[in-house]
Amino acid sequence: MKDLLHRGTVLTTDYLTPGMIRIVFGGDGLGAFETSGVGDEYLRLHFPVPGTGELVLPRPELDWSYPEGVERSPAERYTVRRYDPERGEVTFDFVVHDGGAASSWAKAARPGDELGIGSPRGLYDPPAGVEHQLLAADATGLPAVGRLVEQLPAGTRATVIVEVADASHEQVIHSPADVRYVWLHGAGNGIGPSRLEAAVRTLARPGTPPGYVWVAGESRAVRGIRRYLRHDLALPARMYKVVSYWQHASKEWEDRWAALDPTVRQRLDDAFDSMRDHAIRGAEGDEASIEKSEEILDSVEETMERAGL
Repeated sequence: MKDLLHRGTVLTTDYLTPGMIRIVFGGDGLGAFETSGVGDEYLRLHFPVPGTGELVLPRPELDWSYPEGVERSPAERYTVRRYDPERGEVTFDFVVHDGGAASSWAKAARPGDELGIGSPRGLYDPPAGVEHQLLAADATGLPAVGRLVEQLPAGTRATVIVEVADASHEQVIHSPADVRYVWLHGAGNGIGPSRLEAAVRTLARPGTPPGYVWVAGESRAVRGIRRYLRHDLALPARMYKVVSYWQHASKEWEDRWAALDPTVRQRLDDAFDSMRDHAIRGAEGDEASIEKSEEILDSVEETMERAGL
């Protein structure tokens, strides 16, 4: 799939819950948009520059460079909640919170507003024949969970665990599959300690393979889950995907990263590059690369833990 940048125009905005805004984009600028079809596919959204409202986008034709002497549009990764090829519409669900370019923009968005929309790629990749899936996420992963659940085939069983602020933040998600929901109120999402790992440990125990496991949420919260799946349950790397969607107290994290010994920081950067290379080969069907990527991540997470990251 070619990496392109599109301009999407807001068609509708709607509060799904007190904590989630759904925005549908369309317009001629999305005419060349292509979906991977993968339920957790994500891409970069480019927002207007705060203060000026100008959309300053990179130029794909010039090696993704930006115009000189201007402030760049802030960009963040978001999951595609839904894609309608017949209508040429792309839907995103935005978590409502204080601060941040994305949430602030979404709360003020009106029909006719524009964003830059990148090209998507997905990570979810259950082996053929898996009969049960365990999907776990906080509110940031709920849009991906929603699409994954809707796309599950009939005959599949799934258990879904989601951390939300309270019962008013729960969503009704229809699926042809047999799905059981576990909603964790007042946990994670920056409002309380995460309970995702405890819930996963309760539902996926040694000696009882959980099937395919997909997890998304705050970086440190999902790190423990990945360690449990990989080392305690000894699941093959192909049987799980654990994704960090955001970083709690990100400013403090960035300060600690900047204060790292330069050789340690370079070693981590090199490891991240190697992981991406192996992940790409894994997406192309190279099983050994999937396992190697997880081995590298073991070392990366150990180093980050020691550094307080």
